[in-house]
Amino acid sequence: MTLFQNTDRRGFMAQALAGSAATMLLAAPARAGAAAPAEFGPLKHVPTSLLDVAYVEVGPANGTPVLLVHGWPYDIHTYADAAQILGAQGYRVLVPYLRGYGATRFLSDASPRNGQQAALAMDALDFLDALGIDRAIVGGCDWGARTACILAALHPERVRALVSVSGYLIGSQAGNVKPLSPEAERRWWYQFYFATERGRQGYAANTHDFARLIWKTASPSWAFDEAIFARSATALDNPDHVAISIHNYRWRLSLVEGEARYDAIEAKLATFPTIAVPTITLEGDDNGAPHPLPQDYRAKFTGPYEHRTSVGGIGHNLPQEAPQDFARAIVDAGRMAGR
Repeated sequence: MTLFQNTDRRGFMAQALAGSAATMLLAAPARAGAAAPAEFGPLKHVPTSLLDVAYVEVGPANGTPVLLVHGWPYDIHTYADAAQILGAQGYRVLVPYLRGYGATRFLSDASPRNGQQAALAMDALDFLDALGIDRAIVGGCDWGARTACILAALHPERVRALVSVSGYLIGSQAGNVKPLSPEAERRWWYQFYFATERGRQGYAANTHDFARLIWKTASPSWAFDEAIFARSATALDNPDHVAISIHNYRWRLSLVEGEARYDAIEAKLATFPTIAVPTITLEGDDNGAPHPLPQDYRAKFTGPYEHRTSVGGIGHNLPQEAPQDFARAIVDAGRMAGR
């Protein structure tokens, strides 16, 4: 989960309440699990500098590009229904499997199985480059929201507009040094589990059961069925999935090193840069995962901005639980940018 770990670290957001937008409470949507979910078409592949990226594409090839990035322990089906809604409205929707998920593979066995935030963000930028896309509306949830925020902050010329579930999620190793409150630390139990060899072995041996537990605790009111879970869980069978997941969480706690190629990027991210592109942030009213409060990150968005809360028992995986809300946010963010 790309949840902003600095939940209690608000020093750099002291001005957060200034000029905050009114929160929009959206009408309770029909739950995605109540009807047969949409299915993607066949996977496509494109090589980047490091990866053979597997992805799906929905909508006309000449439509406004929309890049949607999934998180942990989810997959591209987070956006299955939202992508169909957007494709029907003329958007070109691109949903790649992250490194360590689905059919995405490293081009070289020698590449570090690195899960640090800068590596994941540069994968997304490389993906756009490989497809020849100059600018896109970028949306994300969980790890994907962090990637979306990083692209918007560091490469605003490539991001037409941003939709981020749970808001501003850029972190840093230095920012994660200070302990949180006991209750906040408890909610990060899996991060500390992954810091141990027992945790690595446990996740490798029980990946699907572990993911199912995270789905349930992060979205306590989401009545997904086994078929919906199983459809996504197969993405976790990627041979690099465990290594990248463990590295991601250990890197956050400074227990492992990142790659030197990303040092300059991480130095910029450690300043918690503001985001000026038109942005809509989203939150579910029943998010069971640790996440920041909207007022704590409001000041990080300096351009046109809205925050919306989806109601009706919507949890952490908001795009899949409330696809109409998410798709509407993509459309509206694009309009804010003058699509």
